[in-house]
Amino acid sequence: MSVIADVTVPANSFPLGRVLMEMSDIEIELERIVPLQEAIIPLFWISGGDPETIEARLHEHPQTETVTELTTADDATLYEVHWSPDINGLIQALIDTRAKILEATGTADTWDFRLRFTAHEDLSAFNMALTEDDIPVTLRHIYNPTLPEEQSALSSDQRETLLTAYRHGYFKVPRGTTLRDLAETEEISDSALSQRIRRGVDALVEQALLADDQPDR
Repeated sequence: MSVIADVTVPANSFPLGRVLMEMSDIEIELERIVPLQEAIIPLFWISGGDPETIEARLHEHPQTETVTELTTADDATLYEVHWSPDINGLIQALIDTRAKILEATGTADTWDFRLRFTAHEDLSAFNMALTEDDIPVTLRHIYNPTLPEEQSALSSDQRETLLTAYRHGYFKVPRGTTLRDLAETEEISDSALSQRIRRGVDALVEQALLADDQPDR
């Protein structure tokens, strides 16, 4: 039975967090941490701070192999970083337990993750691995997707945004409204709205189409 957990860990628990710990004016939203053979490729948005300084900090880290700026939107920049395969701590625990990152945001101090595990045993193994590595982890909430009252992996903001977009015809062809108009309605930036819609759709696909998928053992 799959389980979704909201956890908080210190920023120094993994390379990306350690690199940007001294930049207190930035916010980070992680798209994915994807195992690809022996490489770990995180895609993440960074808002605030100077892009050149951020990229220089990423390049300076000994575990960084490549840094690519993919796109920008308003005050946020999307980066792709290839890290050295010599990893441990939080990232290794995520790989070993085959956790799926549904959502993640971070600052210079802490990171909040929403993770999906195939079973409660995997969540326990994840927690144990972090404890053995002396990484403090706070379990904020556990969701069981099979229970009606906690069936959705969407956050309340994602749910309301998707409903607003639907009601205004954003998903119709042709569109009944624009991203900018929706952003004004929601009173957030175009970039933040776009990211929230994408994460919300991703969570819906994850739940509706992949809920019964089991990873190869």
